[in-house]
Amino acid sequence: MTWNGKDLPGESRDLSAGSYVVGAVDDEAPALSPDEEAGIEVALESYRQGRVVDATRARQIIDAGLGRRK
Repeated sequence: MTWNGKDLPGESRDLSAGSYVVGAVDDEAPALSPDEEAGIEVALESYRQGRVVDATRARQIIDAGLGRRK
C-alpha cells in the first residue's frame, strides 16, 4: 500500500482482524546479476514451451536436489 503518512489507506480496511507488521519498502527493486537475469529468461522460455510442473512436483524436485527424502 502507499501511505501519505496521515490518512488511513483504503487497503487496510479490507484486512481481517489481527496483528500486522508494516514496514517501508524501497520503490526500486534490487538489480539482478547477469546470471540471475539469464536464469529468469531460461525459466520463462521453459514456461512458454509448456515445460511446467505443479507445486507438489516442484517441491519433490527441489527436495531431491537438496538430498531430502520424504
